[in-house]
Amino acid sequence: MKTNRAHFPSISAITYAGPASDQALAFRHYNPDEIIDGRPMNAHLRFSIAYWHSFRGTGSDPFGPGTIVRPWEKGSDPVSVARTRMDAAFEFFQKIGAPFWCFHDRDIAPEGRTLAETNRNLDRLVAHAHDLQRATGVRLLWGTANLFAHPRYMNGAATNPDAQVFAHAAAQVKKALEITKELGGENYVFWGGREGYDTLLNTNLKREQDHLGGFLHLAVDYARSIGFKGQFLIEPKPKEPTKHQYDFDVASGIAFLRTYGLEKHFKFNIETNHATLAGHSFQHEIEVAAAAGLLGSIDANAGDPLLGWDTDQFNTDVRELTLAMVSILRAGGLGSGGFNFDAKLRRPSVDPEDLFHAHIGGMDAYALAFKIARRILADGKLEAFVRERYASYDTGFGRDIEAGRTSFRQLEKIALKLGEPAHRSGRQEYLENLIARYVHG
Repeated sequence: MKTNRAHFPSISAITYAGPASDQALAFRHYNPDEIIDGRPMNAHLRFSIAYWHSFRGTGSDPFGPGTIVRPWEKGSDPVSVARTRMDAAFEFFQKIGAPFWCFHDRDIAPEGRTLAETNRNLDRLVAHAHDLQRATGVRLLWGTANLFAHPRYMNGAATNPDAQVFAHAAAQVKKALEITKELGGENYVFWGGREGYDTLLNTNLKREQDHLGGFLHLAVDYARSIGFKGQFLIEPKPKEPTKHQYDFDVASGIAFLRTYGLEKHFKFNIETNHATLAGHSFQHEIEVAAAAGLLGSIDANAGDPLLGWDTDQFNTDVRELTLAMVSILRAGGLGSGGFNFDAKLRRPSVDPEDLFHAHIGGMDAYALAFKIARRILADGKLEAFVRERYASYDTGFGRDIEAGRTSFRQLEKIALKLGEPAHRSGRQEYLENLIARYVHG
């Protein structure tokens, strides 16, 4: 299937040119066809484009309206404009070489005057997306519902004090699950953008959390009833737009899932910038999810350490990404998840070409980090150090501690017999230098 015209006529498909290349519109580290452990690199990294930032983002911020105006946004019929926008998006997906895309329901189709009209708009655009997927081979990594932008959700969706809003949110997620299944989505994400509170003065916290847990159970039940077999994901974020969101970080998300008996159904979609806002490192959030067996997918972006809001920048920090990739590879990868570029152009980056430069930088940085992380794990120095640091738990009374075969009385006897433990260095500086040698060569 071909669209009527090219929307990026001056830009050809982005290809791999190698580390020595000085071509601006080419990959230096990401070679999608390079075979690694019997699979091409694009199967390991599973890059995805975020429709909302790349094709709905306008460059607006809290202090001013949009600066980015695309030629495909012209027209009086919102559905026709949405169709042309989608043509432009899939042209970009092909030219950048991304195997996946992600969307919110309201990203791809305009909201109508009624829920029924909105659903009809969605059906028309989903049919077009289905044709474009089939023609291009681009697949849907995950879908989700926008339960935060419309004024009806100003007090939350599942956690709203008005039961009618809860019902509307349920109807919206029902439809979003249906279209995600129709488009072959491998995952479905819940991001609780307004599932929290601005003040406890008007909030029944327990009741709201109970409602959210019940809502997620209803979603799981309906998804299974229609045969959707994809992975459910929760995307933690501590604040913004609400002062406090109930899925603050991975650790609180795990507690929430276990409290409401949802841990068998959900994993985590971890966003770098959200980790920063929660006061954590990206690697920390990955490790916490992996330790619980709940690592699902990644929203690949970064925040500015000097700014306190969700700036959603493209991440080119190879050291940060290397540490993240070490943890991801050590955990066995992301399964049906991937690396979704939930990142947006800067406000002054108004040229269509900037969209390509941004994704090339992000894809190259992740590819380089992936290669470095593989070297770190293959060389085994870091892993050997960590194993040795915990070696006392591999034999004797240490092994009994981990196996639950001891008691305080027995351990007291051992402590009295052995005396004061020796001080052993954690050698943090050595390990940081070791990582620097891998990253910088």
